[in-house]
Amino acid sequence: MLVFYKERLAFLAVPKTGSTAYHTALSARADFVVTGPPELKHAPVRRYDRFFQNIFRKMYDAEMEIMAVVREPIDWLGSWYKYRSRDDRIGHTHSTRDLSFDDFVRAYMQNPRPEFADVGSQSQFFRTRNNGFGATHVFKYENQDKILNFLQDRLNMDITLQRENVSPLRDLFLTPETEKKFRKHHAAEFSCHDAAL
Repeated sequence: MLVFYKERLAFLAVPKTGSTAYHTALSARADFVVTGPPELKHAPVRRYDRFFQNIFRKMYDAEMEIMAVVREPIDWLGSWYKYRSRDDRIGHTHSTRDLSFDDFVRAYMQNPRPEFADVGSQSQFFRTRNNGFGATHVFKYENQDKILNFLQDRLNMDITLQRENVSPLRDLFLTPETEKKFRKHHAAEFSCHDAAL
């Protein structure tokens, strides 16, 4: 999470949407940087609103606009699947090394989810509190030029990004049956992505 007080902007870090690269590029420019623990670094909208936004409201009578990035849901799960297949995950309960992507997506649809497939939900990340505010600027991950242009304009600076957290290459084949079931049972994920810029 990055907060730019003068610009009244909070950049929330949705997992697996390239937020680490932006953190690296912008940490020195931000007024408030949260890099850990993961529950705070990746604080969803409702947690940010309840705790962090309240600090700015009560202490400074200021409201931060919320910015975040959302990724196409199958691509997002693919990123998690690849990330959890890294060599340093072998033997860990999170490892996906010995699974196909189809198996991983089927496991994600289980209730409860196995630990290796329990990676959260983008639509839940953007859920607001009953009396809270939602994200003001939500960008699609695939529109990196729009994200970069928005930040450069808002922060009045040039930004150079470097690739970080690059995951191993894996086959991301889904059977038509699995994809159809995922799209049906997790329609909210697709609606969240469709609504973004």
